Amino acid sequence: MRNARVTHYEDTPRDIVITGNDYPPHYVLPRHAHKRGQLLYAATGVVTVITDEGSWVVPPRRALWIPAGVAHEVRMSGVVSTRSAYVRNEAATALPVRCRVIGVSLLLHALLLEAVDVPAEYALDGRDGRVMALLLDEIAAMPALPLNTPLPRDPRLARLCRAMIAAPALEIDIDAMAHKAGMSRRSFTRLFRQQTGMSFSAWRQQACLLAALTRLAGGDSITQVAVDLGYSSASAFTAAFRRVLGAAPTRYLAADEWLLRGAGDT
Repeated sequence: MRNARVTHYEDTPRDIVITGNDYPPHYVLPRHAHKRGQLLYAATGVVTVITDEGSWVVPPRRALWIPAGVAHEVRMSGVVSTRSAYVRNEAATALPVRCRVIGVSLLLHALLLEAVDVPAEYALDGRDGRVMALLLDEIAAMPALPLNTPLPRDPRLARLCRAMIAAPALEIDIDAMAHKAGMSRRSFTRLFRQQTGMSFSAWRQQACLLAALTRLAGGDSITQVAVDLGYSSASAFTAAFRRVLGAAPTRYLAADEWLLRGAGDT
């Protein structure tokens, strides 16, 4: 179904239903939740999803799995075209129990594009039913990607981290963060790693790189993004981006190159 609200279809007697929607730059879907799990696929543009547990960035040709009942806000960077697969809980047992960005194979990409024109109550024993069953199998087979910035549970740390996600920069100092939290450096670093699974410096870099993805998708230059985030040069920023995400920024966001190389970096 194209440009359709899934609330009209969540009770459809099928394991999976597909919608496709287009959004202008900077469009925001307010916080909401679904009865079904949602695979949110960014065919074009970059999507940022925010939950109580963290922030996930979904570049072109990647997707985010959002379990049923998880409240989330969605923000669009650039012109965004999405395909969403909504999966009943009974059919989602092989899928993650928490939000996760996944790679998208050429097969999954093709299945999502095909399935958006399948009627909501497709024939289970026909071609459409087989397409949907294969789509579900392919979602479960996709690899996880490191495209999230987790939020700590501690209210003091969560407040500071939300502010930093909104305006990340490499020069934000760990001692200043500890002071703002009313904690010693040692207590801050121990609790931060305990609740996020990352050191503060690694988390800070992750927040910067994911913010860079959204800005680059919106048309900002690599040089400007690098300067604003506090990197010494565009080349230093590109090197950090490649080291963490596996490809240079322009290549990472290039949908046409993704198709030519067969989704090799997913």
